[in-house]
Amino acid sequence: MAIIDGLLIELEQEAQTTRRLLERVPGDKLGWRPHAKSHSLGQLALHVAQIPAALATMATVDAFEVPQTTQEEARTCQQLLEASEQGLATAKDILIKMDDEQLMRPWHVQLRGKTVMTFPRLGLLRTFLLNHYYHHRGQLSVYLRLLDVPLPSIYGPSADENPFA
Repeated sequence: MAIIDGLLIELEQEAQTTRRLLERVPGDKLGWRPHAKSHSLGQLALHVAQIPAALATMATVDAFEVPQTTQEEARTCQQLLEASEQGLATAKDILIKMDDEQLMRPWHVQLRGKTVMTFPRLGLLRTFLLNHYYHHRGQLSVYLRLLDVPLPSIYGPSADENPFA
């Protein structure tokens, strides 16, 4: 088994959990923010949906320049689900082609042309693709809880859903 195989299995499993959460995003609350400094629900949910494709695409280049842009806000819940489905397919198409040697090659993050981080592509995929995905999905679950949206089971029972009962 190649290294990428384990990452792909994990990504597929986590994408299904993410989809269950995205399916519960209320379309009439996409502009809602829990705090003035926070992203809106629509911005956060779209970011979560886009992470797999964006990070897998980043892994195809040797250096990535940090963009100085703001996160787009989803216009509809359908947009979130489509971005998630397409993003997962794109990520899988890219990642399946990576061999162990490529995963161990250095990858660089640059800010205004200056390298600020360097680590193997595997580190990019583990830290920025998967861990970053989970981090923002956790934020999304808090947003939904604050909006009184019933939460799905993520890694076990939630207060609203118990797959083990």
